[in-house]
Amino acid sequence: MKVAEKIEKKIKRMPEGTTFKYQQLGIAATEYSAATKAIERLIEKGVIKRITTGVFYKPKKSVFGELRPRETEIIKPYLYEQGKRIAYITGTALYNNMGLTTQVPKIVKIASRSKRIYIDSGSIKAKPVKSYVDVTEENYPLLEILDVLKDFTKIPDMDKKSGIRFLQDKLNSLSEKETNTLVKYALKYPPRVRAFLGAILNEISGQENSNLKQSLNPLTTYSLNLNENILTTAPNWNIK
Repeated sequence: MKVAEKIEKKIKRMPEGTTFKYQQLGIAATEYSAATKAIERLIEKGVIKRITTGVFYKPKKSVFGELRPRETEIIKPYLYEQGKRIAYITGTALYNNMGLTTQVPKIVKIASRSKRIYIDSGSIKAKPVKSYVDVTEENYPLLEILDVLKDFTKIPDMDKKSGIRFLQDKLNSLSEKETNTLVKYALKYPPRVRAFLGAILNEISGQENSNLKQSLNPLTTYSLNLNENILTTAPNWNIK
């Protein structure tokens, strides 16, 4: 099959509104020259549109005309390298998507351990932050939970009781294996994150997690502006 035919078939199967890079087209390095020409022809025909150099999208049609992809969809191709996830959206953009804040940031934060990712494409701007562990398709939802714990006091306009309920629901939904993995990752995070996670798990299960407890200095206190009415186990973990 010719490169152009291969690309057209691949794009035809994509849902409208999908963004992609060359890597998502399943072409070999030796086919890039032909792929570039095929892409340019598809752009001329209006089958796809260019967002920025090397990033494209398949337009979504509506009664109002073509719709530009959502911000998260535009950012999505940058989160992968050679088909594998290496990054995830964090910060206020993540917390807005979770319903913890109504604020929308002007600059999105992208966490990755292996790569510093910058985006400056029209209204879409992103800057890198360092992930505490390597990011994968399987673990990034756990890293999102840990980021909520880490940034809990900095999330704009968040009601603390609602935030605690959100975290309790998230942790309750995890399997035992996922919870153990979450604790393992938490050991890479700052002590206040470990204490906070320990307190919430303590309230859910009625037991203290020994791995988290032993990782903390018993003389250190953690200021999160939480009291026993919001988190009953906070004093057990020196949280104030």
